[in-house]
Amino acid sequence: MYDLIVRNASIACNDGSTMAGDVGCRDGRIQEISASINSQSSESVDGNGHLLLPGVIDPQVHFREPGATHKEDLGSGARAAVRGGVTSFLEMPNCNPPTIDQTQMDWKLKRASETCVANFGFFVGATKSNLESLNNVHPACGIKIFMGSSTGSLLVDDDTSLDKIFSHGQRLIAVHAEDEYRIKQRTSTLLSDNNTTYDYSIHSQVRDSETACIATRRALELSERYGRRLHILHLSTGEEVELLRQNKPSQVTCEVIPNHLFLSTEDYKTQGARVVMNPPIREPANADQLWQGLHDGVIDIIATDHAPHTLAEKSVNYPATPSGMPGVETSLPLMLTAMTEGRCTLADILNWMCRGPAQLYGIPNKGQIAEGFDADLTLVDMQTAQLLQDEDVVSRAGWSAYRGRRLTGWPLVTVVGGRVVYADGAIRPGIFGQPLTFDSTQTL
Repeated sequence: MYDLIVRNASIACNDGSTMAGDVGCRDGRIQEISASINSQSSESVDGNGHLLLPGVIDPQVHFREPGATHKEDLGSGARAAVRGGVTSFLEMPNCNPPTIDQTQMDWKLKRASETCVANFGFFVGATKSNLESLNNVHPACGIKIFMGSSTGSLLVDDDTSLDKIFSHGQRLIAVHAEDEYRIKQRTSTLLSDNNTTYDYSIHSQVRDSETACIATRRALELSERYGRRLHILHLSTGEEVELLRQNKPSQVTCEVIPNHLFLSTEDYKTQGARVVMNPPIREPANADQLWQGLHDGVIDIIATDHAPHTLAEKSVNYPATPSGMPGVETSLPLMLTAMTEGRCTLADILNWMCRGPAQLYGIPNKGQIAEGFDADLTLVDMQTAQLLQDEDVVSRAGWSAYRGRRLTGWPLVTVVGGRVVYADGAIRPGIFGQPLTFDSTQTL
């Protein structure tokens, strides 16, 4: 007797091939994969030949709790996640109060266990004075350093503090790589007239490509000096791709987000404040270099940097516009649409969004459809292209910078821990997410 059987699905294999068959789940795990399972189950899903994928792992989201729950909270963010086929997420520490010690980590874990329909894990945030917590807070998927200021109060930009963090401990360090000194310098130069209403596009000039490159070079030098495990978040420039192509030590990994693959400075014309984010969207040529970096293995995984604000907050004049946009529920359809256009393969998507994040962060038993692995699954419709509208967005933000695009690969059913959490266009009531565990010794 199984808890759940997904029948008649096109099951994605690690090599990108598919097999027609059934997947039987019991006690939260995949127990059997075969052409036909001749057993009963408490619940059955008819796959109708649709593509069955491992649940996506989104390793960078901002769910704004505590402190800004009018934008998002852990529960609403998790619901948006499963609507987009994301069954596990890693959440960032720049909330209010920030996640910088065991007390705040315990609060988040308790809150997530009470509200989240998806599996969850959390970063601990670096300050200039919490070195002991950075290495002792448990469980934490890694240390987050904001080398340049962004949403929230966390910032570590001086050499002494950075050196101390990189030289003490073994935990993975993930960096928001923008140089604070250059941000301040260019802000003073380009935004000197307080009486001017600036076009939103100037944001990409204030935080230009060199702003990112300076910080990325700095983080790489610290990682090499101390042999410290480094992950560079949301790579945005072709220059950074080439820098890493020439010098990417074995202990260094990096990611790209869909916003830098599918948006460019041309989108300011139609989307305006919606596409203001950190690091900014770039000139169109950068996207081609980022895609090439993915295909060449220079870039390891895909995250979303889901960072919602309300439309009212976003609509104020620049530079008061907050940076960030929602994205956790659109990343998989965007990538599957790109697959139909020949920009990547199914094997690529499985590696970049499922198996890769699990391996990079040492999350056991996730990211693959395999017997013995956790039963985190998403059944997607590859036959239908749906027009995305703001009203379709489940995130509390209620909008998307991808409105008006026709996307293929929307999830029909999402399964977390062997239980259906999203089906028939609705999220089922119940709390099904579990805290993730992390093996810091595991590497790509």
